[in-house]
Amino acid sequence: MNNTEYEYSPQDFELAGNDHENYIDENYASQSYWKDILSRFKKNKGALVGLVFIALIVIMAAVGPGMNEHTYDSQIISHQNLAPRIPGIESFGVFDGTETMGTSTGTIVVNKYKSNPSLEKTYYWFGTDVLGRDIFTRTWTGTQISLYIAFIAVAVDMLFGMSYGLISGYFGGTVDMLMQRFVEVLNGIPTLVLVTLLIIVLKPGLGTITLALAITGWIGMSRIARAQVLKLKEQEFILASKTLGARDFFIIFKDILPNIFGQLIIMSMFSIPNAIFTEAFLAFVGLGVPQPMASLGSLISDAFKSFTTHPYMIVFPVVVLAVIMLSFNLLADGLRDAFDPKMKEM
Repeated sequence: MNNTEYEYSPQDFELAGNDHENYIDENYASQSYWKDILSRFKKNKGALVGLVFIALIVIMAAVGPGMNEHTYDSQIISHQNLAPRIPGIESFGVFDGTETMGTSTGTIVVNKYKSNPSLEKTYYWFGTDVLGRDIFTRTWTGTQISLYIAFIAVAVDMLFGMSYGLISGYFGGTVDMLMQRFVEVLNGIPTLVLVTLLIIVLKPGLGTITLALAITGWIGMSRIARAQVLKLKEQEFILASKTLGARDFFIIFKDILPNIFGQLIIMSMFSIPNAIFTEAFLAFVGLGVPQPMASLGSLISDAFKSFTTHPYMIVFPVVVLAVIMLSFNLLADGLRDAFDPKMKEM
């Protein structure tokens, strides 16, 4: 057995890494809760695209109706059924006022601008309808109504639905039971039936639709708020506030609400496309704003009657409505991932 002894000197060893770099702690800059949310939101390309399109639509809804000399209710019978014509682009053979019409004998290509000398310098960017009204102006006027409905949906959700759910979930017991039975009864009434009854009693118009949405549009938000309160009201920080003598409404709106505000924002964003679609559907079936006022739903309803002969009339309102709903859905999806990144993995 070899009993050779080895002697080691400090030069026989070498530290891993240079200048002790592996032993230096790294410090990461801390950031606030809202900055963290904003950072995650910026990484969601779909949400950013939705936000950009929403901004563009809001701008066009504000300035679009004033971009030409026409108004939403001005009629020029001699200009009826004119196809889209855009200056500058017409030289490329696109949007030059030419349309293909289907007849009983086949299809024909028509350009009413060239056949009528008085229309030589006339341009309608989205064309005109059967009454000679400018579809461009009416489309952006209808977009204003859709955005108004979106604002009403958020306001009703955040002011009434949120408060109703917070109070119901926090107090519980008999208060919760009575408030939830009322919600169930109200939710059992179909929106279409409710709007029809309101139109019979009240004057048809945007106010009636707003009232109908305000009556039932907050129910989903109230249920989300109540569910969140039921999860939080027995937490230690709530019990600590009660022990220190905080009043009930102080706890509801100062302790609980800030902890669930993100989920409520997400819910309100998802409710916007539903409210816009409801207004468009009601307008499509004839329960919307009265003529000559225009909404995207009424424009689609009117253009649907001429779809086989003049399909361009329905294209632009449908595209704008689809972009609005898709953009708000993308924005809501991005906010959900930003506020709760765990949801993205599910």
